[in-house]
Amino acid sequence: MGAADSAISVSGLSKVYRIRSSSKHRPTRATEAIVHRLRHPFEKVEYEDFHALEDVDFEIPFGEAVGIIGRNGAGKSTLLKILTRITAPTTGRIELGGRVGSLLEVGTGFHPELTGRENIFLNGSLLGMRRAEIVRRFDEIVAFSGVEKFLDTPVKRYSSGMYVRLAFSVAAHLETEILAIDEVLAVGDAEFRNKSLAKMRDVAKDGRTVLYVSHQMATVTALCTSAIFLSAGRLVHSGTVDDVLQLYRDSFETVAETTAVAARRPGTGELRTSDVRVADTVFGSTEDKVIEIDVPANAESIGSYFISCHINDDNGVLVTKCDSRLVEAWFDPEQEQRVRLTVAGLWFTPGRYTVDVFLCRMGILDAWEAAASFEVLPELPYPESMNDEAIQGSLVLSNFTYERSGS
Repeated sequence: MGAADSAISVSGLSKVYRIRSSSKHRPTRATEAIVHRLRHPFEKVEYEDFHALEDVDFEIPFGEAVGIIGRNGAGKSTLLKILTRITAPTTGRIELGGRVGSLLEVGTGFHPELTGRENIFLNGSLLGMRRAEIVRRFDEIVAFSGVEKFLDTPVKRYSSGMYVRLAFSVAAHLETEILAIDEVLAVGDAEFRNKSLAKMRDVAKDGRTVLYVSHQMATVTALCTSAIFLSAGRLVHSGTVDDVLQLYRDSFETVAETTAVAARRPGTGELRTSDVRVADTVFGSTEDKVIEIDVPANAESIGSYFISCHINDDNGVLVTKCDSRLVEAWFDPEQEQRVRLTVAGLWFTPGRYTVDVFLCRMGILDAWEAAASFEVLPELPYPESMNDEAIQGSLVLSNFTYERSGS
């Protein structure tokens, strides 16, 4: 396929960030940093290169809805930011077959002091559209977003849901040839998400191209006609949705082997989790899931930290997030910690689950993905279990009843 036939053509694309190397002494206060500089005036700051993307090549034809998937840090958002010209590539060539509309992060794209009405015209102008074109689509944009009553209110006073509804409506209805959407749609309510997915399908059917980043594999399957799988900044595979999702699932074992070595894990390394265990490798749906986390002591004072434990299903979809801040649990790094996390009151669907553990302070100290795994038995906690169709597509099961009224 030649570049003229493609909505997007990418060759040799790389993005390298220059980041400060981790060091033993990392001041946490301004006074401490000043004293350290006075005592070591000739100390050089060392930097290292971080390859967010490395030698990526692909082509996307017009009319495709393409899902971009991969684990955290794979380079998905970086790729979208380069394609939408928010950041520049370090090396490589990109050819775009038209204008690009995007919705990447809540808080970007709109001027907070301007009203919703003014931001619609501002966005259209930035995309190179004439005022007449924007006026022609204006009523449709407002009706889809559902923010008519607040159209003349500065967007800085919008809730995150209102902001996303208007921003998506602008991106989807202004007539760009390429539409790039990050997972920001997760902020909206379920009804608007469904409406947005339907709109993106219509956009692709009209011959425009959609790029969609998501961890929600069910959404990628429902929306996309093809997919791209990124891992550690490299393109693993570009092809059908089914093929890419299977490779993504198969990659979980490789991730577990890599992250088992602490030095290979992301994070500053000031503190590392030494062990993560589940109380049992097999649970029933309604049983409490118990996870044990060991963190050795660090003699250097780095301040209290918190633990965030994520449980993901076999598709890599985040099922639940247990952040210790929500229960006011902070931990002292100068003491060895043996932490017991109990996930209660949540019914898991049958299948395999992986556990990610993050130690965090101001930033991430340690990110251990696929630190442990467990299975949930294929025994449903209901009196009748006729077939799999009754639970298909559910992230979790629920305790419910139906009651008949009348005769």
